[in-house]
Formats: sequence, C-alpha cells, structure tokens
Amino acid sequence: MGQDLRAVADAILQSVVSGSPRVPGVVAMVTDRQGNIYEGAAGKRMLGQDADMTTDTVFAIFSTTKAITGTAALQLVEQGRLDLDAPAKTYVPEIAKVQVLEGFDEAGKSKLRAPKRDITTRMLLLHTAGFGYEFFNARYLRLVQEHGQLSVVTGTKAALLTPLLFDPGDAWEYGSNLDWVGQVVEGITGKRLGEVMQEQIFAPLGMTSTAFSLTPAMRLRLAGMHQREADGSLRPLPDFALPPEPEVQMGGHGLYSTVGDYCRFIRMWLNDGAGEHGRVLKPATVRAAEKNGLGDKKIKMLPGVVPALSNDAEFFPGLSKSWALTFMVNDEDAPTGRPAGSLGWAGLANLFYWIDRRTGVGGFWATQILPFADPTSFLGYIDFETAVYQSLSGRKAA
Repeated sequence: MGQDLRAVADAILQSVVSGSPRVPGVVAMVTDRQGNIYEGAAGKRMLGQDADMTTDTVFAIFSTTKAITGTAALQLVEQGRLDLDAPAKTYVPEIAKVQVLEGFDEAGKSKLRAPKRDITTRMLLLHTAGFGYEFFNARYLRLVQEHGQLSVVTGTKAALLTPLLFDPGDAWEYGSNLDWVGQVVEGITGKRLGEVMQEQIFAPLGMTSTAFSLTPAMRLRLAGMHQREADGSLRPLPDFALPPEPEVQMGGHGLYSTVGDYCRFIRMWLNDGAGEHGRVLKPATVRAAEKNGLGDKKIKMLPGVVPALSNDAEFFPGLSKSWALTFMVNDEDAPTGRPAGSLGWAGLANLFYWIDRRTGVGGFWATQILPFADPTSFLGYIDFETAVYQSLSGRKAA
C-alpha cells in the first residue's frame, strides 16, 4: 500500500469534515502485521476552537473498550484463574443479586423473578447473560425513566445491578455485560481493572495514552464531543465528560485512548497475541476467541430508543453476523471487502474498527459525535475500509 491508499484515504477524511452534513474532525489509521500503513487526521478537535485534529488526539472510545476487557479476561483463563463456564458469582458475588425482568404490572411496578440458571463469564463475553442498555432497549429505558435505575455512564456499582431481560444463555442482547467482566477481573486479581490492563496489555503493547482517567498530557490532546441535531448541524458539548474518577472502571465503555494506541491492540490480534514488547495472548487463545460463540443465534439490529444517543444501528444489513470473545464476526464477506470471519465493533460516539486476521490488516476510525450510527461518520468509515481493500486488491493485481 502506497501513495494510492494515502491519496484516496486523505480525500475521504477531507470530504467528511468539509461536506454537508459534516463531522467536526476524524482520525483514521490502518495497520498490517508489521505496523501502521496509513495514518490520517482532518478537521478540528472541537468546533469553535482552534486545535486541529491530529493523529495523537485522545478520544473517549466507549464500547471499543470491550475487546480490551475481554483480552484481560482471556489472560486469566490462560493462567488457570478463570473458568469461563463457572458461575460468575464465584468471582464477583454481587452478580448473584440480579433478577429477570418479566415486565411491569398495571401500576407500572417492575415484575422480577430469580433467573433459571447462573450467569457465566462466557455468557458475559458473548452478550447472552441477559443484560441490556437503556439506549438500545425500551424496557430498560423505562426502568431509568420511571424507576430510578442509574445509567451505566455514571460509573457506579448501583448502575451495574440492572435486571436481566431474559434467562442467562437464552438469547443475544447487547448490553453492560463487559462491565461485569471487568468486575470478574478485579475479583480474581484483587486489582483495579485499569491497573491490570496497564500491566498486562498496555505495557507490552506500548499503549502509552490509554487509561480510564485522563492524565494531564492526555487531556491536552482530548477531542470534544458533539451532538448531531435534527437539521444535520453539529452542537459542541464542551461539558461532556465521563466520570473522572469513577467508582467502577467500566470494562464496557470507560477508556480513553488514541487511534495509534488502539492500532497496537489490533496488531496484537493480527499477530496471534504477540505485542511489540511482549506476548499478550497465546496463539491458541486467539484462535479460540475469534470463533462464533453463539451457535445458531445471530446478533441483531440495535434499535435507537434514545434518539439523542443512538440511531437504529447495524453493520452490513442483510448479512449474517455472530459474536466471538468479544467481537462481532461477519459470517459472510462484507461489501467493503472485509472477508468472512473477520472481527470488529464500534463505540457510541461513532468510533469503528475491524480486525481481518486472514488478510493481516485492520483499522480504526474515530470521531466524537452523538448519536451512534451517525450517517456521515459511518458512511465515511465504510468508504475508508473499502478503500483499504481496493488498495490491497490493486497491489495483488500489480
């Protein structure tokens, strides 16, 4: 990949920050097994301010946190300290308190019952435990609006104790499962999740700008959050921030990072678990973790029940998609050129990544816009990924 990819990718980034509607700023990178083969940035860190978006800009990465938490759990499996199929209450007793939400009575009170089986850590990694999110599930939203249920973005233990939407193992529902995996990691190690990640993942990968709490140096490079209005315009949200010192370091959404740091994490998965400064996972663990873990169950469209936070969201509509430990797996070749069996996912503020272990390439696209599945940012990302595969095919032809 050479000047052809750079020219096309740079043009895509420029088009999304200068078109109408536009994104405020974007950083995007592509890596192969050896290192980054494209790095680009365009636009501003926040509209109305002077700071340009740069390749070392820091983002709130939301649910792209999940795969890092999953990696920490897989390390404990390798060490013989975590049994994915043992009851999760073995490691985090509080999870035994959660009950199944059967509905609401005529007075609007929630109807709860005990689950038919224990939650396991495997269910949490696969999003089959029964937990949801209030911005993707109307019943959860009702708990927040009418019953005082705290949102997970508060970073509190009380926010974790949400009811289940079904009995553990019965279905797939995207939700706060990886926040609980983080608690499992803490229960086993006796350390905070961020400390485990720093020692076991960030240090061996050389990820120097990734943390649950912003360092002064990271704060200086932080991108601002924006809200997409109904007319397509963007409103800066200068006061938006995740809890600076959260009670719970949320393994499902709480990290800040740079695109360059995240590409180091992607590269580790491309390289069978090997990092720049040491091994993070064993090759056999990586091969096991990339496989569909849902059997015949498939993941579904995420309905945007809180329009300010998410539109209806789905990768590659019409194509079968499964879930691994802990990524989406596209079961069929995607229209971008991403082959079947590749891994990927996203973060709420319109961050998107993919890991193609077959081809040996992956990438990350980062913006800071709500609601999720913003058409301008998402379609820009799709164009970006497509350009990567077109460049690859052109190189092979040559």
